[in-house]
Amino acid sequence: MGYRGKVREQEEARRLRAQGWILSRIAEELRVSKSSVSLWVRDVPFTPSKRRYGPQARYHPWQTRKLREIEEMREWGLDQLGRLSEKAFLAPGAALYAGEGSKTGHAVVFANTDPTMVRFFCAWLRRFFDVDESRLRVRVYLHQGLDLDAAEQFWADVTDIPRSQFGKPYRAVADSSIRKTKHEHGCVYVSYSCARVLRGILGLTRALLSSDSYSGVAQQVAQRIVNPEIAGSSPAPGAKAQLRLITNDEVA
Repeated sequence: MGYRGKVREQEEARRLRAQGWILSRIAEELRVSKSSVSLWVRDVPFTPSKRRYGPQARYHPWQTRKLREIEEMREWGLDQLGRLSEKAFLAPGAALYAGEGSKTGHAVVFANTDPTMVRFFCAWLRRFFDVDESRLRVRVYLHQGLDLDAAEQFWADVTDIPRSQFGKPYRAVADSSIRKTKHEHGCVYVSYSCARVLRGILGLTRALLSSDSYSGVAQQVAQRIVNPEIAGSSPAPGAKAQLRLITNDEVA
């Protein structure tokens, strides 16, 4: 299987989702896992049929406003980022590892429960380092009672690493006194045993976090403007302030 996985099934899943098919029906039609379908169609607009599902839930006005603002910011982010350049792709991968990766030992180890972050990191690692695919390893941490086979297949699709390279899973015993929710697919650990690659990544993270690399931009982004409807020259308790958007010319 190539890096992109089941291309024909992905395209067909997206087409069916756009027609209003639900995930379980698409999975049954294409004979793939529901988790795979969920990944393939995550950005395809979908409107449930009122006739099929009955009256739609009504959100509180504040919740509706929150969701609308999140979507507006997502669209703004896509417009600002566009297609990432080589350097623009390099920096966030280093930042992601700085927050979620192992800094000790002799192997690259990245752990997370978010498939979008895991997919991004795997693509980043393959893009900027000479990776021997046969040395990539995956280990799944999953609560007892959840479907291990489905979880491993889910992460195999996300990472594009065959299950033959998965290590022995860890099955956690849930403690209801401290945790009531469980991640359906658990937490995945992606590792690559190569001290040289690890040193390269750590060098990138240290360069990224050095004061010289970001201080100028950070000082500009930190500037804020006060809502003009609020009297005074500085934000007061309860005043609405927003981050000042920096243009390319200003940063330059």
